[in-house]
Order: sequence, then structure tokens, then C-alpha cells
Amino acid sequence: MKKTSHQKFESDETGSLRIELTESPIDHSELLNSVQDHSCGASVLFLGTVREFTNGKQTDSLTYEAYHEMAISEIHKLIEQARQQWNVKHIGIIHRLGPLALGETAVAIAVSSPHRADSFAAAQFLMDEIKKSVPIWKQEHWSDGTTEWVHPSQT
Repeated sequence: MKKTSHQKFESDETGSLRIELTESPIDHSELLNSVQDHSCGASVLFLGTVREFTNGKQTDSLTYEAYHEMAISEIHKLIEQARQQWNVKHIGIIHRLGPLALGETAVAIAVSSPHRADSFAAAQFLMDEIKKSVPIWKQEHWSDGTTEWVHPSQT
């Protein structure tokens, strides 16, 4: 079965952005490399991975689904907000869709800026806001055989 990917890339003299929703494993090294720039003294990489326990319940796996076009549009708006608030140059965000096993990367956010404080703050803002407002949902597959759909802001 062919893995699908939905993407948006932009680049100009002020920097670049990359948004990707994919069913393929995330290459976080490639993502980090894509935001590095000689004008930036800081590059931050955040990885959200599938953990084994959530609120005391054992997880076997997760499945992510998204409203693709709206998710990309909402992430783009969040990136613009981050750029208005912090001096960041390049931002890349990749979110997995489909089934994920324990330990797999579900989301990767890479941010570069001239100074570390802006990169750290922007990356945290982006992750927090993605969980609150972007139409990406996860289904928890518990070790007892039950499943539960959860909006990420509830985790």
C-alpha cells in the first residue's frame, strides 16, 4: 500500500516553513538539517513519541487521523503566530498519520533562530497549540483490547 503525504513548503528571504502530514516514519535528522542555517545559532528539535502508559493504562499502539487540508492550514497559522512573537527563521513540522507502534515518533518540530531562547519558546508554543487547535485525532489501542478516540488536547 502506498504511503500518503500532505505537504506545504514556503521559502523567502526571511526564512522557510515546512508542514507535512505523513504515513511514513519521520526522519527527524533530515528535518533538523532542513532548518539549520549559518545565520542561526540555535536549532531546536522536539520529538513526541508513542509512550507505553497513559494515565495508568497500558498502550499497545496509536492510530492518528486528520482533516488534512484544515490541519495544514491551522499549522500554517500557528507558524505565522510564532514568527510574529519570536525571531525565528526556519520552522519544520511533521506529524504522522495512521498506525504507530510504541516508541515511534508521532510529531517532530524543528525551529532555528539566531538565539536559543526564541527557538525553545517557539517550539513549545507550536506543540502546545497543535494539541489544542489542529484537527488531528488519535485512537489509543489499549493492552486490554479496547480502543478510545482522543483529541490530543485531552492527553
